[in-house]
Amino acid sequence: MPVSFLMEALGGLGLFILGMKFMSEGLQKLAGEKLRQVLEKVTGNRLTAALTGSALASLLQSGSTASIIVIGFVNAGLISLYQALAVLLGTGLGTTIAIQFIAFKISFFALPIIFVGVILRCFSSRRRWVNAGTLLLGAGLVFFGLHLMENGFAPLQNNTLIHGLGQHFLSWRLPAMLLGAVLSFLMQSSSAAIGIVIAVASSGLIGFDTAVAMVIGESLGSSLIAAIASINGTLAAKRTALIYIIVNLIAISLAMIVFPLFLQLVRSFSPGEADLTVRGIQTLNVSPLASETKPFIARHLANAHTIFTAFSVFLFLPLVGFFARSASIIVPGREGEGDMDPRPRFLDHRVVNTPTIALLQAKNEIKRMAQVAGTMFLEMAEQFNSFNVRTASRLKQKEELLDILQRDISAFLITLSRQQLSTENAMEIPALLQLINDLEHLGDQVEAIMEYMRRKKEDKLRFSGAAMSEIRTLSALVSQVVTVAVGSLDTLPISSDRNDLEKVMAEIESTLATLHLSHIKRLHSGKCSVIAGLLFSDIIASFEKIAQIAYNTIKTSRELK
Repeated sequence: MPVSFLMEALGGLGLFILGMKFMSEGLQKLAGEKLRQVLEKVTGNRLTAALTGSALASLLQSGSTASIIVIGFVNAGLISLYQALAVLLGTGLGTTIAIQFIAFKISFFALPIIFVGVILRCFSSRRRWVNAGTLLLGAGLVFFGLHLMENGFAPLQNNTLIHGLGQHFLSWRLPAMLLGAVLSFLMQSSSAAIGIVIAVASSGLIGFDTAVAMVIGESLGSSLIAAIASINGTLAAKRTALIYIIVNLIAISLAMIVFPLFLQLVRSFSPGEADLTVRGIQTLNVSPLASETKPFIARHLANAHTIFTAFSVFLFLPLVGFFARSASIIVPGREGEGDMDPRPRFLDHRVVNTPTIALLQAKNEIKRMAQVAGTMFLEMAEQFNSFNVRTASRLKQKEELLDILQRDISAFLITLSRQQLSTENAMEIPALLQLINDLEHLGDQVEAIMEYMRRKKEDKLRFSGAAMSEIRTLSALVSQVVTVAVGSLDTLPISSDRNDLEKVMAEIESTLATLHLSHIKRLHSGKCSVIAGLLFSDIIASFEKIAQIAYNTIKTSRELK
């Protein structure tokens, strides 16, 4: 095989992948502004959910990317396991639309489409036309890259080693199916993977039967990608991913059992003969030569994927309720068992190109961060009744968790800020970064109070009954503000009245003033030692900082809403 043909094949693959990326970006920017709103409105109707999944996969030009986003929504608690399974089944239909588009192989129009796309993308002043240009540029690159791949792979037919591998090893259904799954997993895109299979099959490198088995295996690769996305997720996300794998394995097994009948069905719905070979001079090639191609096999492979996907949807969509009810048996456990897992639970860097989804993930991680900080405060307040070493150790772990979340969420938001964002989304990022820092500072102050309490116990310092009563009173007032701060980061509207909050803050300031006066009197009367007095002052100062941090958090969250 001359090096020029290898370069042509690799260049075609690169252009094909780049074209898929441009098409995805163009479609998302043209129709993706309401992506989150559409998914949030998915109801319990399984048919509506499946159609939503189909639209999502078509919009993203990738069923794998769509499945990652669906897992993200399960993590965020926006859709249930029942809804997610229906949406995931529908993503296959969306992938089919993209594959049918690729299979038309209108290579003759590839270069003119690229030209029009570049003109719109580079010289138009309107954002909509720029996005349309990106879409056209991607479509042209897809067809041109596909054509180059076919021409580059064609000489491999004459290679004895490759020909023998294709005829013997890949002629077995199972290896071919697994190879399709691996290709889909590595490409991170079902559409791109099947596009490569179409190019290889059209060049005559593999037979029709082998190509169909690889197309069927694509669904397993997509489900494995969803499983990887759920590793750090909630229990519901893990259940969704595992059931999705089980569904695909059952569908693939059934298709493999009736494989000859499946091939016959594909042939009956497809034009021409799949293995018909045409010899002629190819157009648009980098290295012109007479080569053999199979003009009808692309339509057959696209139809094979459509039939397999439709079969899966019609068979398993009615069973979504059964799988949802069986989820707790398949993957036992209770939600919330991994609350102390020192990793982000909702963040997925693979959806950074979809800002609305990425921002939603960040907000849910910040909400988790706020809940950790809130429980830290409540557990710390209990230490004034009875100091517990185990609780102190657990609070230390939670503070370390807050540090990790601050680092990872901040890095995620900084990466997101480098994308093309709408004005509204761009303005949210600084506010979210401020919230993250405030919550981490709140955890630092809780840890500081715990350190003061530890010193008090170890040094056997005593506070008077009046001093302990004053601390408990102040703690109760600050607790009200912290509770509102944690609740303000929820997805629900803030229920607390602004005037009530201002009254609590005013009462905290008044209580602090009273505490300082009482503390000075106790020092003067000798009821409190100097060392114990300094520790008391440090505790009061930390409570004051916590109240102010919580108040700032409430104001920032209200601005975001």
